[in-house]
Amino acid sequence: MLHKLFKNKRSNDTANQHSLLGAVGNTPLVRLNHFSDLLGANIYAKLEFFNPGLSAKDRIVAHIIDKAEKAGKLKPGGTVVDATSGNTGMALAMLSRIKGYKCVLTVADKASKEKINSLKSLGAEVVLCPSGVAPDDPRSYYQMAIQLTEEIEGAYYTNQNFNKDNIEAHYLTTGPEIWEQLDGKITHFVAAVGTGGTISGTGKFLKEQNKDIEIIGVDAYGSVLKKYHQTGIYDISIAHSYKMEGVGKSIIPGNVDFSTIDRFVKVGDLKSALRARKMAQMEGIWGGHSSGAVLEAIFKTKESFNPTDNIVILLSDHGSKYLSTIYNDEWVEEKLYSKP
Repeated sequence: MLHKLFKNKRSNDTANQHSLLGAVGNTPLVRLNHFSDLLGANIYAKLEFFNPGLSAKDRIVAHIIDKAEKAGKLKPGGTVVDATSGNTGMALAMLSRIKGYKCVLTVADKASKEKINSLKSLGAEVVLCPSGVAPDDPRSYYQMAIQLTEEIEGAYYTNQNFNKDNIEAHYLTTGPEIWEQLDGKITHFVAAVGTGGTISGTGKFLKEQNKDIEIIGVDAYGSVLKKYHQTGIYDISIAHSYKMEGVGKSIIPGNVDFSTIDRFVKVGDLKSALRARKMAQMEGIWGGHSSGAVLEAIFKTKESFNPTDNIVILLSDHGSKYLSTIYNDEWVEEKLYSKP
């Protein structure tokens, strides 16, 4: 019932209907016909790049800022701050322009040039931080965001990794949309795990409707999440750098509800990039690197699926953000001939 109240409230908000906020959510769900044939199951893609900021992160930012305003934590003329691989930053920069806030973003230096330039084009101040340092290092983009929040008067740290409004946004919108779009006939939900809000909020809602729906998290080689899920041990020694953005973590975000996730599948940079390119060629869908990661994960586990299964994969963002990386032949060739 709560998600219906939220949906009705949003649709009845005349101001939102006539702004970009009214375009957030209600994204299409389409069947991937060629990949369904290859995998021997029904594969559906939730196209989150139909959000105005071209990613799923529009949902969480709209919700987090709305709640912060109502709670008096974010006041007119204030500054929003977060650590972001790019998509949350894009949403924050976009909504800051709409609402008149300043926007300061700490970004890991592995982010694509397209993402960084997009953030700057919307007036955000981008602070690049080294991606190869420990999460508690003062130079890391996590710690830098906290430091800047303390230094800037009137700053609000949206804190996407630990702010539970991240989970709530997907519980209220993404989960109900998928359930309704498939009339409840869903057997699996597969999503990349970064901050954890998407899979945790969506998965929670879907499990409440049908506890037998399997929730599959996609993790990156070099991330600590899968091992933590299996053992409960946070092992930073297994962390190493990789190129994918929005997949995996070197920390354990508070928004990853490990009890909702049934299993994790690890994927690598190159194969995920090649899957994204193949999806563009075969399905005409131009997804980002994490979209390729999700597709690679279901190919790795295809033996566990049945012909009657309805598998929903969430495609987090758009391929136009990766023209210098996964859709750049030179980048791919370099990865092909470098060590795994």
